[in-house]
Amino acid sequence: MSFGEFATEPTVEIVLYDLGAATVAYRIQASGSFERMLALSLALRDREPLRQDARSRVEALIAKLGSAVQRPKVANLTEDYTIYGVKAVEPPVEAASVCTSHAAIIAQILRSEPAVMSEEEVREATNLRISFGLEDMTMVDWDAALVLDPEPDDVRTVLDFANVQLLEMRFLDQQLDEAIERSYQLLARRRGLRGLAPAPFRADVGKVAELQLESAVLLERVTNVLKVFGEEYLTRIYRLAARRFQLAELDASITRKLATVESIYQKMADKAAGVRMELLEWVVIILIAVEVVLSLTRH
Repeated sequence: MSFGEFATEPTVEIVLYDLGAATVAYRIQASGSFERMLALSLALRDREPLRQDARSRVEALIAKLGSAVQRPKVANLTEDYTIYGVKAVEPPVEAASVCTSHAAIIAQILRSEPAVMSEEEVREATNLRISFGLEDMTMVDWDAALVLDPEPDDVRTVLDFANVQLLEMRFLDQQLDEAIERSYQLLARRRGLRGLAPAPFRADVGKVAELQLESAVLLERVTNVLKVFGEEYLTRIYRLAARRFQLAELDASITRKLATVESIYQKMADKAAGVRMELLEWVVIILIAVEVVLSLTRH
């Protein structure tokens, strides 16, 4: 796929996660100066062709997998992320000095901004950085990262994981918003004479309970997906990405919404129990009335 003077490599890498996510990675070779990297960043501002191509590839792969995928469906929600990998700098210098001396243009690359940015914006775009040695440096921004590392594959894997977690948490947050709206509608719905029967309430309670369970299981999977990292440096990179992506705030929001769904479920369960008790009371009253009528008839 062509983007101006740049083109993707013919090989596309797809990774599937058992929690229900997929990453599709495209590579573009672009050796040269930071100015050339900025030209690539600006050329990638329109990523819609990549999104459409990635979606079609994932759909084709899921179709081939058949029954191995449970409840197959490709959601509309996506998360784009660009990693600019620099394996070497000529002449060789420390990575920290490169990032400091070229901070302004690096900020433009990370933000895909053609105009020169203010010092405050440059500082905001480049302040989250981490390094292990003198030759490596990783800068993490919201939509992109710059990785100066002779062997950047491990760092890229961590950033992929963090983006998968962000995407899944956004999807879960969206699902919970819809679940809360549907739960409120079920709770406030007028039933007329059907409200005297417990069956409709039982069905509504079951729907809310199913939504609550699915959300809790997905949150648990998303939370545990990154426990595979045993190396301290990679863990620190993930924490840096989680800080930039505001995963802690998303997690707190999801937890609150799960509590709201649980509260609605409890109210609906109490309402269903109240309907059953009222129905039983009416049955007892009717039986007593029938008994009185029968006794009077016999006399």
